[in-house]
Amino acid sequence: MVEIAISAARSQLGDLVRRAAHGRETIALTDHGHVAALLVSPQVIEDLEDALAVADYQLRKERGELGSGIPHEEVGRMLGLRK
Repeated sequence: MVEIAISAARSQLGDLVRRAAHGRETIALTDHGHVAALLVSPQVIEDLEDALAVADYQLRKERGELGSGIPHEEVGRMLGLRK
């Protein structure tokens, strides 16, 4: 993770945002030497949310907390992918 002072980041903001968005690089913005904010790609956040959802599902499955669910074919019909 690259760290850059907020004062230095001001003049480079566009470039830093593009690096985070397209290069999937995490950039830490520091204020008086302490990390104040992170620039991260939305894809990184989505990947983390997906991983968290899968982990939650697996935990509920191991605990026996899952309901009966919806059959795959029914989901396809609900989405208009099947007749």
